[in-house]
Amino acid sequence: MVAEFAAEVPTVLFDANLDGIGEAFFGSDNSQSVGLIVDYLCRTGEPPAFFEMKTPINPNAYKRRTAYVEAMERLDHTPHLVQIEGEGWDFEAMGFREGTRILSDRSLPSNTVLCSNDRLAIGLLSAAYECGLRVGLGAGSALRIAGHDDHPFSRYTCPSLTTVSQDYESIAARSVETILGLIESGKRQENREVTLFDGRLIMRGSA
Repeated sequence: MVAEFAAEVPTVLFDANLDGIGEAFFGSDNSQSVGLIVDYLCRTGEPPAFFEMKTPINPNAYKRRTAYVEAMERLDHTPHLVQIEGEGWDFEAMGFREGTRILSDRSLPSNTVLCSNDRLAIGLLSAAYECGLRVGLGAGSALRIAGHDDHPFSRYTCPSLTTVSQDYESIAARSVETILGLIESGKRQENREVTLFDGRLIMRGSA
C-alpha cells in the first residue's frame, strides 16, 4: 500500500511487493522464511520442488525463488523449479489447472512441493484431490504440499496447509508509526529505512 500526502509530506511505502522506492520499506524477510520451511521439509521428508509462476506478476515471488534455490544449495540438494504458465492474480485457478496437468503427467520431480504462495498451494491441493492423490504426512499419503503467507483460508483446506506466516501485525504497526512520524515532522528522512521481519513456521496437515 502506498500512502500519499500533500506535496510537502513525503511518501511512505510499506507494501512487501514494492521495495525500491519511498521513504521506508517494511516487509517479510523472504530469505529467512523460505529457508525456514525448506529446512523443515528437507528434515521431514523428500526435499521439495518449488511450484511457481514462470513469469510472476508479484515481484516478491522472484525473491522467494532465489531464496528457495539458495536454501536447497545450502543443504546440498538440487533445486527443482516447477514453473507454470499463467497471467494475472487468479492464483488458485492457475494452481489447479497447471497442477492437474503436472500431476496427471506424473512429471513432478519430488513428492514434496513448496508453493510460492498459499493461493497457488490451495489450487494444487484441489488438483491433487481431483487426481485421487492423498496429501499429508500419514501412511498412504502420496504427496506433501506447503505454501507461504498463512493466508486466512490456509487453515481450512483439506488437509490444512503447512505454511510460513508473515508478521503482518509488526509490519503494519511499524508502517503506521513511521507514517505518523513523517506527517508530524513534515520532513524527508535522511536515510531510507528498510526493516525485514522474520516469518514463523506453521505446521499443519499437508506437509
